[in-house]
Amino acid sequence: MTDIVRTIRSGLKLGLSAFTSLIALAACGGANTATIPSEPDTLSLIRERGELIILTLAGPTSYIGESGAPSGYEVDLANAFASELGVSASFRVEASIPELLEALEAGEGHIAAAGLTQTTGRAERLAFAPAYKAVTEQLVCRRGGPSPTRRDGLANTDIHVLEGSSYEETLIALQAQHPDIRWDSEPGGSAMPLLEAVDGGDIACTVSDSHLVDFARRRHPELVVAQNLTGEQSLAWAYDARVEGLDSALADWFAQAHSSGLLEALDETWFGQYGDYDYVDIARFVRRVDDRLPRYRRWFEDAAEDLPFEWELLAAQAYQESHWDPDAVSATGVRGLMMLTLSTAERVGIDDRTDPRQSIRGGAAYLDDLYARVPDGVTGEDRLWFALAAYNVGMGHMYDARRLAERLGRNKDSWDDLAEILPLLSDPEHYATLRYGYARGHEPVRYVEKIREYRAMLAAQDI
Repeated sequence: MTDIVRTIRSGLKLGLSAFTSLIALAACGGANTATIPSEPDTLSLIRERGELIILTLAGPTSYIGESGAPSGYEVDLANAFASELGVSASFRVEASIPELLEALEAGEGHIAAAGLTQTTGRAERLAFAPAYKAVTEQLVCRRGGPSPTRRDGLANTDIHVLEGSSYEETLIALQAQHPDIRWDSEPGGSAMPLLEAVDGGDIACTVSDSHLVDFARRRHPELVVAQNLTGEQSLAWAYDARVEGLDSALADWFAQAHSSGLLEALDETWFGQYGDYDYVDIARFVRRVDDRLPRYRRWFEDAAEDLPFEWELLAAQAYQESHWDPDAVSATGVRGLMMLTLSTAERVGIDDRTDPRQSIRGGAAYLDDLYARVPDGVTGEDRLWFALAAYNVGMGHMYDARRLAERLGRNKDSWDDLAEILPLLSDPEHYATLRYGYARGHEPVRYVEKIREYRAMLAAQDI
């Protein structure tokens, strides 16, 4: 368990694509095809064979397998469990929820890992492992269109949901009190195509889990949450209860996953990079991904080629700095796409800060230099957040924050701790005792948060 957690927490310094490759390697490979057993296995046989068969559904919050090694929240979770068993996870992607559940019941896989809600109906036919995430089912519509905020408004709304989903069970339950509610059921493995259809105006509303809605709205900001249809519900793996020993192995492992921080680390990786939903900011960002980023993307890619972070990180940082405006200038004299000071530009060999290509190259070189100067005790993604914060507030103030963290009994090598310490640099009780003095310590914290969010939104755009 410890090695998997360490892999997850170190992965983001290399970017999400490299991270998912790392976790796959840590779990012995994770093949894309599965051998179907002829009769129920035992846990001993699974270990002897070296293969755990995972049934799943394609979707941006579960399984992504377009190219290279598969990735996704469910992939990483399944690979971690397989690694604990000492086997590799083999993934079999089903086309729809009914087909997934039927395949599990037929013994064609050991576990169904696909963001399944543990409903009353499903619990009557399937065995479930302990819950690993809580979500809310939400009615999602399009800004400016029908968007009922009350239950009695559902009767006059064009609603489409996934066939065989928990959303159907929810609507059936609501129909008992509101008999005029109607909906159409569509086959599929993910609610994402229906969310995209709502955004495109092809249907009025759909129902989806809150974590997928949050993801979808970063790509389609015109989507609105009209109302919550349920309270919190549990996501859990279904498993083949005929496999001797699998029930206790899952119970023990999920208890460890909760206590060790594995689930928290996975949530942070896949869902924790979005801040509060800001329609104006997100809608503007999505527009500029289309009308500004294409001009500069190749230069971001070139600049990141030999660096320990990906081009999307540089692009996200540049957006936070200038909104990809090469003529941007601040009152303090920093300018250009990466908002370099004159002294920094000279230091990294940049002649013209307003030249986009030079600015990107210079900003990347400066961030790389800061990254190398971060103390050795700061590792994984914390090292990247530390370097970004130093880009914003200066390395001296970051060293001061580390000193203050030590003084206050906090972990100076943890970004989470430093994010709480940095704002204290504007308090005279503290900054007067530090070498570099006063700093607007809230700014680097917000700076890092926004860059992480923009990078995650770039990933959501499928650019």
